[in-house]
Amino acid sequence: MTNAVTRRMLAVVGRAPSPVRQPDLGLLLGALPVPVVLIDREDRFRFANLAAQEFLGISAAQLALLGLGDLVPPDNPLFQLIAQVRQAEVTIADHDLTLESPRLRKQGITVQAAPLPEEPGSVLLVLQDASAARALDRQLSFRSAARSVSGMAAVLAHEVKNPLSGIRGAAQLLEASVTEPDRELAVLIRDEADRIRALVERMEIFGEKPITRGPVNIHRVLGHVRRLAQTGFAAHLRISEAYDPSLPPVWGNRDQLVQVLLNLVKNAAEAITGSDEANGEIVLSTAFQHGMFVAIPGSDTRLYLPLVVSVRDNGPGIPEDIKPHLFEAFVTSKSTGSGLGLALVAKVVGDHGGLIEMDSRPGRTEFRLHLPVLPDDAAEVGLN
Repeated sequence: MTNAVTRRMLAVVGRAPSPVRQPDLGLLLGALPVPVVLIDREDRFRFANLAAQEFLGISAAQLALLGLGDLVPPDNPLFQLIAQVRQAEVTIADHDLTLESPRLRKQGITVQAAPLPEEPGSVLLVLQDASAARALDRQLSFRSAARSVSGMAAVLAHEVKNPLSGIRGAAQLLEASVTEPDRELAVLIRDEADRIRALVERMEIFGEKPITRGPVNIHRVLGHVRRLAQTGFAAHLRISEAYDPSLPPVWGNRDQLVQVLLNLVKNAAEAITGSDEANGEIVLSTAFQHGMFVAIPGSDTRLYLPLVVSVRDNGPGIPEDIKPHLFEAFVTSKSTGSGLGLALVAKVVGDHGGLIEMDSRPGRTEFRLHLPVLPDDAAEVGLN
């Protein structure tokens, strides 16, 4: 790659070299944290920096043997964007693109494309993944929804639970003093009162109570969740593990993390059981994601969330109409569900200062938790 080309590439990504000191441009491009690739006139890869290789999940040596058409279908809007850049010879940006194929699946991608006069027909692509920022926006919305539920729960606890106790007591008295046909009605009243009370008590979990946090070995938590699942609702399924053994402790509440992961595994098991998938499998995995900082909108606070815990299943996927509202209260695809499980998951993860993401398509649904690492000043505390 010529110096003229690399200088052009650096100018596009906002890292033009100093006029005083000329660095090694190839090394500088390779060190850029932004994915940068160069496509030639035949849409083959001429260059990909390390960030681009990680973004695409393909090494530079493999990319050299591939064309863009090997990664995305020919009707993808990215090809139209590249054609416009070649025709107009101007820089063009497009947002919220989806790059999807058997090799690649990326959503919400911003692409900035620029022509290279020194290399006729070649186009420089700068790729940016905005999924983490969107996840944070959704997370803040989920927390607001959870607060609404907590306020509703407080009202229900005060205004409903006490009258329910009176109704249930009266039904018990009637049950002991009426004829058999009427006794069935009294039992029905008592059972329905119990059901309403149980729902109110579930909603009370959304209360704004501070959580007690400490160092948590997330692999012990996952092991406990797996044992619970395989001795109960997931006894008929295969549960696989793919853990990073060097993962540091999570800064969190063990019992609440058990509750969150058990809920996700239970949902995965129910999704597989309700489908025609004969070889149902749930995969639990952990990873360390370097440099995962997220800024909270309207605040100077930045969240460091390097710990990733995921629950993946090979069920039928989540309906498209439910996806945007999945973590809102009372939203469910189950005929007998209350729609509070995933809303509670989002609230607990938010209370930990973390993020939750969901990616779903037929045959693969994955929930990813981004969690905080144990602070340095808490390193002396014992592990849970």
